[in-house]
Amino acid sequence: MRREPIVLFEKDGHQCLMFDDLVSGEGVQSNQFLIINDDQYLLLDPGGDLTYTPLSLGLSRYIEVQDLTYIFASHQDPDIIASLDKWLLHTRAKVICSKLWARFLPHLTANYLAINHGISTYDRIIALPDRGETFALGRSKLKAIPAHFLHSVGNFQLYDPLSKILFSGDMGASLVDDANPVNDFMNHVPNMLGFHRRYMASNKVCRLWAAMVRQMDIEMIVPQHGRPFVGKEMINTFLMWVENLECGLDLL
Repeated sequence: MRREPIVLFEKDGHQCLMFDDLVSGEGVQSNQFLIINDDQYLLLDPGGDLTYTPLSLGLSRYIEVQDLTYIFASHQDPDIIASLDKWLLHTRAKVICSKLWARFLPHLTANYLAINHGISTYDRIIALPDRGETFALGRSKLKAIPAHFLHSVGNFQLYDPLSKILFSGDMGASLVDDANPVNDFMNHVPNMLGFHRRYMASNKVCRLWAAMVRQMDIEMIVPQHGRPFVGKEMINTFLMWVENLECGLDLL
């Protein structure tokens, strides 16, 4: 297990860190992210019980975990936010998620939070409108980018204009055991193909997403599973693949 996270970006007090090797046993490899700016902290897609303890320990080397400002949940899957009750109990963080999932997240928390600790799950949630939203983290601005039906009906990606990183959730995910940048796209396609054909809704939504991303200033696309795409050329190659992908309803 790697002792330190991967530093995706670090400049002028703004940091983006990726924890990529915290899952052990039968769980699917996943990436968790910490963004730091001006003594405020955002944890992106923290996962479930498999990652809670090692992630907490990893975070504690960089921040006071109870001082987390935000937890961003791109969608509702267990590997995204199933450890919600622990984060609500042990931090003061607000949880940012789609308005579609805000009313369902209390199903992930136990009654003891309200009965024994006076914690209301719903009061800690910031529900995003479908169009997305820009919000402050310290002196920086982060953008919740709509990516609905990729693969969740209420799905958001997170764009960091300072680092020019798009944290893309399941778009671009690959079923591998590491998070090294992709360096041979064609050999990497088999790691993505089956997942994207099943989990993405249709070619239409993939094309719409790719067209949106082409208008953004992005240096890196980093999914929640597997390997990132780094540099304009690799990103463009990935977008061309996505635009031509038959998936979901196209195959029904």
